[in-house]
Amino acid sequence: MSRTMTLAVCALALAACRKQEQAAPADTVFTGLTVVDSFRTPESVLYDPASDGYLVANINGLPLDKDDNGFISRVNPDGRVDQLAWIDGADSAVTLNAPKGMGIRGDTLFVADIDEVRLFDRVSGEPRGSWRVRGATFLNDMHVGPDGAVYVTDTGLNPDFSSNGGDAVYRFDARGRPTAVARSRSLGGPNGVFATDSGVVIATWRGDVYLLSPRGRRTDMPRPPAGGLDGLMRTTDGAWLVSSWNDSTVRRLMPGDTGWSAVVRGVASPADIGFDTRRQRILIPQFNVNRVQVLPLH
Repeated sequence: MSRTMTLAVCALALAACRKQEQAAPADTVFTGLTVVDSFRTPESVLYDPASDGYLVANINGLPLDKDDNGFISRVNPDGRVDQLAWIDGADSAVTLNAPKGMGIRGDTLFVADIDEVRLFDRVSGEPRGSWRVRGATFLNDMHVGPDGAVYVTDTGLNPDFSSNGGDAVYRFDARGRPTAVARSRSLGGPNGVFATDSGVVIATWRGDVYLLSPRGRRTDMPRPPAGGLDGLMRTTDGAWLVSSWNDSTVRRLMPGDTGWSAVVRGVASPADIGFDTRRQRILIPQFNVNRVQVLPLH
């Protein structure tokens, strides 16, 4: 499928979200870096403090196509693309279909890929195997917790982004065996995930944000004004950041606050955001326009 056709299909599937984006304020001024260098459906950005660089997961097609053409880019903090296809599904030694959320533990990079978690060497990018998740349909975001456990969400979506009821949050043990922390349509399309000492915080496609205890007990947090939530991050001062497709924002919830405030407006199709802890920057992959925005957090 051509790049033009791919973007057209994604746009149709998310038509309601796009209408909201078009209504975003037109006078928004981006004061940070804009990185555009042949990205292909960038879904996630991860800051790697060890290499002091940004990793960009490129679906390069549709989110559920097992086409083995996804790739991971390496980008320098100054905005230069170091390697566009550092890890490349086109390589015969690599399988990578539609990479989304990423996480790092030790010298291993974990990548969510539809129904498997791919493992790669953090330095060389060489493949290190994969963890299959039986019954998974849309593995999405990922985070490595304080105890080293790897968590991944299954948003439970069909190709047209309607719910298929496969909503789940998984935790992997040291051998790569998944256990469902929670699995229910009531999870609301879990997307963004961030693991804490108290459990995992989830942002959903439906628009909820909540904490799941290790036993799956849910505690609701303040609800952002719009749904279509994607990326979820925590800043060094304990604030939460979440991206919303429905109103083209990245919003922040400060400790003790009861409501979310917009820190970025008018950013089209903001997917799985990252956070540069060294420079206090928000890293925003723009799914439908093949761009990554790198913005200072004020």
